[in-house]
Amino acid sequence: MTPEDVARRCAETMSERDQVAIDLDMEIVEVGPGRARLRMRVTDTMVNGHGLAHGGYVFLLADSAFAYACNTHDRVTVAAAADITFVAPAYGGDLLEALATERVRFGRSGLYDVTVRRIPDDAVIAEFRGTSRSRNDRLLTTPEHPA
Repeated sequence: MTPEDVARRCAETMSERDQVAIDLDMEIVEVGPGRARLRMRVTDTMVNGHGLAHGGYVFLLADSAFAYACNTHDRVTVAAAADITFVAPAYGGDLLEALATERVRFGRSGLYDVTVRRIPDDAVIAEFRGTSRSRNDRLLTTPEHPA
């Protein structure tokens, strides 16, 4: 399998079990080694008392893209730390897209940047940085990598 095949199969395996992404109707737009692009529509139930998309949902979208990106190498990988800077507001009905990109992997750790933008005007809504930690177990079970 190519690295692109591994990344795609890892995302498919995760998405089958990702109840949060299923419930929020997140869409995996693109996935490849060390990267993932997800989209989510801000619904009326995601809006806070100021009429803005609740920051927790923006964080959740960014964190989900981060999770898919850092799990593209067939190692079960979890967040060790993450932070977000909110740049501009999003509103009910907005379509948000999070692009996660691997900056570096070192040992069992990795560093990922995620930009959340509004589609179609491309306005930056938030910038997220996550640190990952890989476990020793594999995400996929293949003939090359039996369970």
